[in-house]
Amino acid sequence: MLVRSLKECPEFIAGDKTKIRELLHPDKADVKLDYSLAHATLEPGEISALHTLNTSEVYYVLSGRGRMEIEGEFRDVAAGDTVYIPPLGRQRIEALGEEKLAFLCIVCPAWRAEDEDVLE
Repeated sequence: MLVRSLKECPEFIAGDKTKIRELLHPDKADVKLDYSLAHATLEPGEISALHTLNTSEVYYVLSGRGRMEIEGEFRDVAAGDTVYIPPLGRQRIEALGEEKLAFLCIVCPAWRAEDEDVLE
């Protein structure tokens, strides 16, 4: 059995400027997964850099409010919302309001730095 606490996962700033804690990644834990799972946050008013991934991605919003942009289309999101981002979709998210935006990122196949292209 593998149980990971968010507190034991080191935080780093991703290429898109979000704060990330990788919860599960097949290259970093003894797990047989095709995907990776990370916890991401943005402080109020912050916006991630416009970027693409070669892979599909799903965001699940845990807390806060945000404005998601995918291929120039905008949609407000909040806790409980799920967002599908297709491979190579130009994307970014902005934290709205006064609460930190927190969301899970599921990337399939698992995230690799070489699959990400930051556009700004």
